[in-house]
Amino acid sequence: MASPRRKAATPVRKKKIYEGKAKIVYTTNDPNLVIQHFKDDATAFNAQKRGTIGGKGIVNNRMSTTLFGMLEKKGVPTHLVGLLSERDMLVKKLDIVKVEVVVRNIAAGSLAKRLGVAEGTPMPKTILEFYYKDDALGDPMINEYHIAALKLATPKEVARISELALKTNAVLRPWFLKRGIQLVDFKLEFGRHKGKILLGDEISPDTCRFWDKKTGEKLDKDRFRRDLGNVEEAYQEMLRRVGA
Repeated sequence: MASPRRKAATPVRKKKIYEGKAKIVYTTNDPNLVIQHFKDDATAFNAQKRGTIGGKGIVNNRMSTTLFGMLEKKGVPTHLVGLLSERDMLVKKLDIVKVEVVVRNIAAGSLAKRLGVAEGTPMPKTILEFYYKDDALGDPMINEYHIAALKLATPKEVARISELALKTNAVLRPWFLKRGIQLVDFKLEFGRHKGKILLGDEISPDTCRFWDKKTGEKLDKDRFRRDLGNVEEAYQEMLRRVGA
């Protein structure tokens, strides 16, 4: 399968406006566009654990570009404009909604602990969870009432975000399964661009749990979180399967 990613026209990179755990964002000569630069830095447990995963930025950039391009074709609007280089992605500038959406298909991580469900238990219905995007507070779980009270998004925007999160899952889950991967759960971020809600951030082993369908082997950042070893190899294997 040919990669759907597209090469973007080279913009002029200007000043750094944000640096997070995994990416740096730069302005460009176009006020509506920014550049996402993907780093190799790795963090876990709200940055209590830090390290480096060699080549991670390249993997995450290429995977995200490919997956965003595919989702666009399936009717999920994203911030992607195009791939600039191994580590740089040109994207539409978003007013980020400070709500992270976690989509869960199989019990793992915090869900398994909170509900006392054995890790690996399939959920009979996909679960959507919302988290307040605030590092200082540890990104606490919230619901629609909290979102309204904090004025993070309107009810219409929450409905649209939920719709797009579920549609993203409906597209990606069978797509990965065909490549021998179970999409266990994943985190999404959304933002506003010219009055529309778009999917932003990235879709990668940093933001998803990927398990090999046959062996159950973890092919994502859990290898870093849990000190399982072969972290770089897992990221490269996911890149290979995605065909990016």
